[in-house]
Amino acid sequence: MRTRVVITGLGVVSPIGIGVGQFWKNALEGHSGISAIRPFDGFPLESYRSQVAGQVLNFNPAQYLDGPHADRVDRYAQFALVAAKEAVADSALRMEREDPHRVGVMVGAGMGGMVMGEREITQLYRSHKPHRVHPNFIPTITLNSASGIVAMAHGAKGPNLTISTACSSSAHAMGQALTAVRTGQADVVITVGADASITPLVFAGFCSLRVLSTGFNDTPIRASRPFDRARDGFVMGEGAGALILESLTHARKRKARIYAEVAGYAATSEAYHMVIPREDGTEVAKTMHLALRDAELSPAQVDYINAHATSTPIGDAVEVRALRRVFKTRADRILVNATKSMIGHTLGAAGAIGSITCALSLQAGQIHPTVNYEDPDPACWLQGISTDVEERSLKVALMNAFGFGSNNAVVVFKRYQ
Repeated sequence: MRTRVVITGLGVVSPIGIGVGQFWKNALEGHSGISAIRPFDGFPLESYRSQVAGQVLNFNPAQYLDGPHADRVDRYAQFALVAAKEAVADSALRMEREDPHRVGVMVGAGMGGMVMGEREITQLYRSHKPHRVHPNFIPTITLNSASGIVAMAHGAKGPNLTISTACSSSAHAMGQALTAVRTGQADVVITVGADASITPLVFAGFCSLRVLSTGFNDTPIRASRPFDRARDGFVMGEGAGALILESLTHARKRKARIYAEVAGYAATSEAYHMVIPREDGTEVAKTMHLALRDAELSPAQVDYINAHATSTPIGDAVEVRALRRVFKTRADRILVNATKSMIGHTLGAAGAIGSITCALSLQAGQIHPTVNYEDPDPACWLQGISTDVEERSLKVALMNAFGFGSNNAVVVFKRYQ
């Protein structure tokens, strides 16, 4: 019999709340965390086409972290540490009672330590003093800096990996964590997605790519509008999500609370285009089919989908085409929502935050609203998208995450019984 894997702890840092309780309350109430972007030091915002973002405002790492970790790592790693700390505490995992080599860490990050990276390179070119570069520059900006520091913070000595596949990074981290537990490499995996890339260069790069919303600079809370006819690009976000995955046997042994079961996962590459998905949705549909097969479930059993839904004109329509390919006439009977409508696109953190949303929805039987869904676009209309909280007994949820580089990831969750 295949090892069953469950979620026993959650932690989140997001534009609508730090901590799972605040995040979930604000999500159910439909609060938007999108605001006018904070000015970059000495850089006029007027030159940016997009001027809105999903920012984690008033974040003080010292308020949440003890010891040297608070001020020696990049902002994205601070987010990861805070989310992981909450998830470990929420799971009631006692590391002193665990074999540390059986506890792993899997982190998904799209960009890594960009805050420190941009700051140091700017100072170097201005000062021409290479000996003044921060001594921790290299270990701080590497993509695996968050996974390393999370492992050190909790004494986790098992498999430690960082997955970087752009916007699907932490969905793949979920999949790798699932595989590690299923195959007996670990009993527990601290699984995290994190990114903090609202920086002058990264933000300018996304603006130049013309994928960001530009039409709502004067009304930021209206800018992220998945599936709506007026959507004009995604809104950059930042944050982190953390989940504790462990074998059901291990969770039962320590009498842990269980949020949900991680039932299946699939990853594919479209091998098509670095930024644009195949417009017929066939590859996205294939990924969903493979994930459901891995979960030993059929499309007829899916109740809810946390959509990738970034609010781009092409992406949202492609995802809905894929959903109709997979679910056919049932597509309009499945509940679908877009967490990014409230927090923006958190890049490498998106899959983890979407997974948290699935776990909470399965447990509570509540689906948070999709905000700014005012004029449904016929090209991506589904009856199950709502601007209100939907309450329904849910058994199976599916989370989609797609990333630059032509890659797709889907994770399947089941209500624990």
